This record gives sequence, structure tokens and C-alpha cells, in this order.
Amino acid sequence: MNMCADKITFDKLPEAVAFLIQEVSQIRELVEKNKPQSVEKRRPIEIDEACSFVKKAKPTIYALVRKGLIPCYKNGKKLYFFEDELMQWISNGRKKTIDEIKAEIESELYLKKPRRSFAHRN
Repeated sequence: MNMCADKITFDKLPEAVAFLIQEVSQIRELVEKNKPQSVEKRRPIEIDEACSFVKKAKPTIYALVRKGLIPCYKNGKKLYFFEDELMQWISNGRKKTIDEIKAEIESELYLKKPRRSFAHRN
């Protein structure tokens, strides 16, 4: 439907309003589709929250920081952490299953297995 301002009469007003509502709805959908995804802001957490998040005692966290084994930031005397980095740190500590270990060993054995060369057959 193409509504022009010069063709709208009082009788056609409900039809014109319906048309405008439909157009606004379509414009809203286009704007929502093309709206850039909001970037989640990273909020630093302090050591007490980090301890709670990773389920470790404060002395353990301090020891991990001292050894450089846990991702953290220091500003003055305060330590800060980011939850996404702590989650990644936890994920990196995943233990392999027996099947994964077997598959790795078999893969390494297969790659190291000496191949017979056809040139040596005589």
C-alpha cells in the first residue's frame, strides 16, 4: 500500500493510521537488527570476590598471585581480577579423560612409527 498525503481523506484515516503503524513497526525492526551489539563491560573484582568465585582461600589466592599462576592486576596495594579471566584460568586446569590420554598416546605412537621404504627391498 502506498499512501500519499494528498490522497488521505477523513474516510481513509483509519487505513492511513494502520499503514503508519505498520511502517513504524518495520522501521523499528530494521533499527533493532542493525543496532550494534552492546559490549559487555568488564568489572574488576577484588580479592574477596575472587576467592568466592574460584572457591579458594585468600592465602591460596595470594600464593597463586606470587607464583604468577593466576591472572590478576595490581594497582597500588590492591589486587584486582576479572571474572572472565578467572573462568578461563579454571578451564585451563581441566584434567583430561582416560580416553583423551589414550587417543593422544596412540596418535603420538602412530606418528613416530617408522615407515618402511620400498627402496630398501631387494
